[in-house]
Amino acid sequence: MSAYAELHCLSNFSFLRGASQPEELVEQAAELGYQALALTDECSLAGIVRAHQRARKCGLKLIIGAEIQVLNGPKVVLLAPSKGGYSQLCRLLTHGRRAAAKGEYQLTRANLSRDLDQCLAILLPQAAPASVACVEDGEWLAEAFAGRAWLGVELHCGPDDERRLAELRALAGRCALPLVACGDVHMHRRERRPLQDTLTAIRHGCAVQDAGLRLFPNGERHLRSLARLAQIYPPELLAESCAIAARCAFSLAELRYQYPAESVPPERTAAQHLRALTEAGLRKRWPTGASRRVRALVEKELSLIQELGYEHYFLTVHEIVSWARGQGILCQGRGSAANSSVCFCLGITSVDPSQMNMLFERFVSRERNEPPDIDVDFEHERREDVIQHIYRKYGRHRAALAATLICYRPKSAIRDVGKALGLSLDDVDRISKSLAWWDEADGFRERLAEQGFEPDSPVMQRFLSLVRQIQGVPRHLSQHVGGFVISAGPLHELVPIENAAMADRTVIQWDKDDLDAIGLLKIDCLGLGMLTAIRKSFDLIQGHSGHRLSIDKIRDTERDQPDAAGEVYAMLQAADSVGVFQVESRAQMSMLPRLRPARFYDLVIEVAIVRPGPIQGGMEQPYLNRRQGREPVHCPAGLEPILARTLGVPIFQEQVMEICIAAGGFTPGEADEVRRSMAAWKRAGGLEHLEQRLKKGMAQRGYPDSFADQIYQQILGFGEYGFPESHAASFALLVYVSAWLRRFEPAAFLAGLLNSQPMGFYSASQLIQDARRNRYCPVEVLAADVMHSQWEAQLEKRSAGPPAVRLGLNRIKGLGAELARRIVSQRPFHDVGDLVRRAKLNGRDRELLARADALRSLAGHRHNAHWHSQGLLAPAPLLANHSPLEPTPPLRPPREGEEICADYASLGFSLRRHPLALLRPRLDKLQALTAERWRATRNGRRCQVVGLVTNRQRPGTAGGIIFMTL
Repeated sequence: MSAYAELHCLSNFSFLRGASQPEELVEQAAELGYQALALTDECSLAGIVRAHQRARKCGLKLIIGAEIQVLNGPKVVLLAPSKGGYSQLCRLLTHGRRAAAKGEYQLTRANLSRDLDQCLAILLPQAAPASVACVEDGEWLAEAFAGRAWLGVELHCGPDDERRLAELRALAGRCALPLVACGDVHMHRRERRPLQDTLTAIRHGCAVQDAGLRLFPNGERHLRSLARLAQIYPPELLAESCAIAARCAFSLAELRYQYPAESVPPERTAAQHLRALTEAGLRKRWPTGASRRVRALVEKELSLIQELGYEHYFLTVHEIVSWARGQGILCQGRGSAANSSVCFCLGITSVDPSQMNMLFERFVSRERNEPPDIDVDFEHERREDVIQHIYRKYGRHRAALAATLICYRPKSAIRDVGKALGLSLDDVDRISKSLAWWDEADGFRERLAEQGFEPDSPVMQRFLSLVRQIQGVPRHLSQHVGGFVISAGPLHELVPIENAAMADRTVIQWDKDDLDAIGLLKIDCLGLGMLTAIRKSFDLIQGHSGHRLSIDKIRDTERDQPDAAGEVYAMLQAADSVGVFQVESRAQMSMLPRLRPARFYDLVIEVAIVRPGPIQGGMEQPYLNRRQGREPVHCPAGLEPILARTLGVPIFQEQVMEICIAAGGFTPGEADEVRRSMAAWKRAGGLEHLEQRLKKGMAQRGYPDSFADQIYQQILGFGEYGFPESHAASFALLVYVSAWLRRFEPAAFLAGLLNSQPMGFYSASQLIQDARRNRYCPVEVLAADVMHSQWEAQLEKRSAGPPAVRLGLNRIKGLGAELARRIVSQRPFHDVGDLVRRAKLNGRDRELLARADALRSLAGHRHNAHWHSQGLLAPAPLLANHSPLEPTPPLRPPREGEEICADYASLGFSLRRHPLALLRPRLDKLQALTAERWRATRNGRRCQVVGLVTNRQRPGTAGGIIFMTL
C-alpha cells in the first residue's frame, strides 16, 4: 500500500466551504495512516492552532499552509516548510487581508512573486490543462518558485479522470513542473456531504436545489483511505506527496514570542525596573511600612516573574494603566490580576491580595509556563481612547485585537438551514421566533410540532439533522471585546492580521484559546459602564462641592470611617441596592437580607455565591445555614486553611483548585488544568478522566465519596459560569464604592448613572423613581429645560439642603448633541422665537422640545409650547428686525393623564405621578393591592397586584414559574 500525505485540505475555518473541524480532519488522517496532513484554509491560518494541538496528541505530522485564489489568476496552495517560510506566509496573508474589506482578500501574481523564497507552491489548474491560461500560469509559477513548485493533480472519480491526468502530465512537461497528488479535501468523512452542500448554498445565498454546478458532483472531497487512493493515483504522484511532506519540518512549537521592551529605561534591566516600580508602589500603599507577610508575598512573586521572564508583560500593562490614569480615565485590573501583590503595588488592581488569601498559582504558574492573563476594566466611554493609544504606541504591525470565533447557534442555524432547504421565509421566521435562547436542541421537534409542522416528514427530518450538525460550525471571525496582542517584533510574522468590521481596528486570526495554547501575550482592555458612572459621579461632586473623591479614598473608608461603612452595609442588608454594581438584580436582592454583608469580604462572597457553580454544587444553602448559626461550621480534615474563610463551604474557583491540590493530590499546574477544563467542558466535554482521578485521590486521603462528588458537581457548575475569588474581589470593590455613593451622594450617583446609560439592570425611569424615594436622602429631580439643562444631567444647587438633579437634554428622544450644544451656547433666551432664531431650530427640533415639555420656562404648558414653536414663520426681509405682537390664544393646560402619556412618549418616564395613580380608584374596585398594602399582607395569602412590567426572568424556573418586576 502506498504512503500518502494530504497537501490540500480545507477545514470549516474556510468559512462556509469546509464541513469538518480541524481536529476531526487531523484525527481522521491519523486513523487512515497518512504520513502528514497540510491544513490549507483559504487565505487563513485561523484553524491551525487547533489542528496543531490535536496533531501532537495523535502523533500526526501537521503541515501549515494556505490556499490562495490569485486575483485574475490561478489557485495556488502555499506551504511553510520552515520558520522563515511560515513568517513569509503570515506576511503574505496579512497583506492580502489588509488590502480588502473584512472577510475578503486580494493577492496578485506580483504579491506571490516577492518575499516567498522559503515557501513551497502547488498550482491547482481550474481551467482546461491544455488552455493558454494554464500554460502561462504554470510557466509563471515555475519561474517564481524555481525548484519549489509542483502541479497538483486532484481526481475525484469524474467521467474524464484519465483524460485530465494525461492533460496534466502534458502541462507539467511543458512547464517543467513535477506532478503531485492532492485531494481538495472539504470534509473528514463522506457523510458530511449534506452539510457541505448546505454550507455551499448558504455561501451563495440560494437553496440547495437551485445551487446546480456550484455543488460538488459527488462526495469524494473527503479523506480517502490509502487503498482507495492507490486505485486512483499513479504511485509516483502519491510518493511525491510524501517527498514534499518530508521537506516541511516547521511546527508551531518553534514559535518564540517576545514581549515589547519600550517600557524599560536604558540604564536598567527589565527586572530592575519592575522592582523599582514595585518598591515605589509599596511605599505608596503602605506609607508606614509593609508587613513581613506583604514583603514575603512581593518577593515570592518578583522571583517567579524574573525566573519565567514575565517582566516586560507587567511593565507593558503598567504603562497602559498609567497612561489611562494620566488621561483621567478610571480603570481597574480584575480577575487573575487581583491575585498579585505586584499588580497591587503597580496600581493595576485596587484589591490587596495580602488581605484575601488568594491562590497565586491561579495567576502565574511555574509548571504552566504561560504568560499571566491580566484583565483591565476601563470606563466604557473612554475605552476607545485606550485602544487607539496602544495602536499609536506599538504600531499596527505590532499590536492587534484577538479574534472571537462566531459560530452557528440555534436561531442562526434555523434561519440559514431553513433558507438553504427552500423553506419559505415566513416558515423560517415562525420557527426561529418560536425558539428561545435557552431551548436545548432536543426540544426542536416539539417546537416544530407546536408551529404546525410535521417533524417526521422527510424535509423536516433533514432540517433537524442539519440544524444539529451546523451548530458550532464557525461562521466568521469577529473582534474580541478587548483582548490586545502586542509583540516586540512584527506581529504579522507570528499570525496573520486582518481588518475588523469596525473602522481603525485590526484583528489577528486566532482567538483567546489559541493564544493561550501558543503563549502569546494578551491584555484585555475591557469596557465597564459602572466605572464611567463612578467617574462622572466624582466629577459632579467635585464641581458642586470642590471635594475630589477616588476609588481608593472610598475603599479606605471601611477602615478609617467604620460608622459610615456600617451605614453602607445596613443599606445593602436591606436590599436597598438599585443601581449598585453587581447586587441590583432580583436574585442578589433576595440574597442580601439573608447573607447580611457586614464587611468587605462578605461582599466578595455575595458577588460569587449567586452563580451557577455554587448553586449547582449545593453550596449556597449550607453556607447561609452556617452563617446564620443554624448548623455548625465544619471543615474536612486538612482543608481548614482553604475553607475556613467560607465557613467550610467551597464557593470560589480557587478553592476548588486548592482542594484538588490538598485533597486530590494534584500539582498546582495540574489544578490549573482543572480550571481550564471547567471552562471548556460544555463545549468539548471530556471531564470523565478528571472525575475518576479526583475521586480516587480524595478516597486515598480519607475523604468521603459524598464530599468528592459534591466537589465534582461544583466543577461542572463552574463550567457553566465559574467565578474566581480574585474576580469577585475586584467586583466587590466596585460594589462598595457604588453603594457608598448611593448612600452618601445619591444625587451625584443618580446623575452619574443617567449619564452612563445604557448600562445595568434598570431603566432611567426606575433609577429616577428609586432616587426620589431614597429613604436616607430623597433626591429632587428637575425636568429637562432649554433654559437650565446641559446635554447630560447635572447637579443644581438649591436654596437649602442637598443638590437636585437637573435632567439633561440627552433624555429627549431624537434630540442630537450638536443641537443641544447650540442651545446651551446661546442661552439665555427671551422667548421661543428668540430660541428658534439663535439656536437655528428647524420644525422637527421645535416639535421634539415641545413634546418633551422642555419649553416650559419660555412658553408655559405643553399646549402653549406647541403653539409658540410651530406657529413661527420666517419674517419678510422688511420685518427681519421686528417681532410682530400676536395675542396668545387661551389654550387649556393638558390634563394630568395627557401630560404623563406625553412624558413617556418623549422621555420614557415621567416626573409626575405614577401612571397607576390615575387608575387607582378602578384598581381598588378590583381589589388590587398597593405595594404598601402588599408588604403588610401575611405570607401564603393569595392576592392580586397591578403594575408596569419592567422586566421578566427568562427562562422560567423548572416548575414553570416566571418572575416579573413590577
